[in-house]
Amino acid sequence: MSATSTDRSAVESPYELDIYPKRGIQIVRGKDAKVWDHEGREYLDAAGAYGVANVGHANEEVARAVGEQARKLVSCPGAFSSDVRSKLLQKLVAIAPKSLTRAFLCNSGTEALEAAIKFARYTTGREEFVCAMRAFHGRTLGALSATYEPKYKQEFAPLVPGFTHVPFNDCSRLEEAVTERTAGVILEIVQGEGGIHVGDGEYFATARRVCRERGAMLIVDEVQTGFCRTGRMFASMHFDLEPDMMCVAKGIAGGLPMGATLVSDAVAAPTGLHGSTFGGNPLCCAAASAAIDFMKRHRLDERARERGDLLVSLIEPKKLSRVREVRHLGLMIGVELREKVTPILRALQQRGVLALPAGKTVLRLLPPLVITEGEIRYLADQIAEELR
Repeated sequence: MSATSTDRSAVESPYELDIYPKRGIQIVRGKDAKVWDHEGREYLDAAGAYGVANVGHANEEVARAVGEQARKLVSCPGAFSSDVRSKLLQKLVAIAPKSLTRAFLCNSGTEALEAAIKFARYTTGREEFVCAMRAFHGRTLGALSATYEPKYKQEFAPLVPGFTHVPFNDCSRLEEAVTERTAGVILEIVQGEGGIHVGDGEYFATARRVCRERGAMLIVDEVQTGFCRTGRMFASMHFDLEPDMMCVAKGIAGGLPMGATLVSDAVAAPTGLHGSTFGGNPLCCAAASAAIDFMKRHRLDERARERGDLLVSLIEPKKLSRVREVRHLGLMIGVELREKVTPILRALQQRGVLALPAGKTVLRLLPPLVITEGEIRYLADQIAEELR
């Protein structure tokens, strides 16, 4: 069967596991904050490729770096040194919280979290972890054990034992849960999948203090909040938080698959403890290095803060009857509705806007950080028209 411009999805479906709920459109091209389908229709991508496209779709500087590197060297296992990997590692440590001095490079956020779990167990000699209710940390078995929502987990029990979940932003419950058996406390700075709930300074200060007092590792999951998304290079920086480990991915490499676990000097990870065939490959390292340079030069942290504040300022005064609350930090925005979000997502797609859910009733907005002021105003108008 040959594919035409209108039947490509029909060709894809018979050969792909039916894992993803399809949106009914086929994306073939993107540029900055916009994407186009196979029929040429334009969409404003307020989903940001699930929070990946921080520097925009088809970023020219990232594309140039990838092209140049692809003609030099694509693969280089970790047993061999790589000039482009060394360059990226230096950049990552330079932009990270000061407590973090080294990094393990991998391919995704869930892999970064798995590495952190292993490093914490090895370093402390303990097996238990304390996590937050509503948390989402990934879909592999260790990361899934740290995740809270039962719908992601119930088909895969038994999971890794020793994971406890306590209410987010509840200092006393967190302090009660961390004991001499706790290897690590795993927290998001902003709960993304859990509904865009922002942590507070007292909560994170409590987590840092309790971990130090009881010998546990403080692990922050910045897979979705990292790389300027919240108005700082990393969301931890809003709270002057210096963790023992930080997991990053999504926006790190301009759209290429990469993750990293950054660690402090307190973390032990001897030779042979862990590994990744494709982790730190030169192609993704070149992309990440170019993406980080772009973020810094164009001050995407400041841009995310300004654009996020603008979008919220355009939505909130309208006092939309179907909106319960708007929560945000930078360009990580959750619009909590008084109804289920799925029909709203479909309606916005018909209006040429792509967005995400965060639970059953939260509209999640993660647009590329290069989004223009005009595009922000258009996005606010479309949301307001749909939710009046």
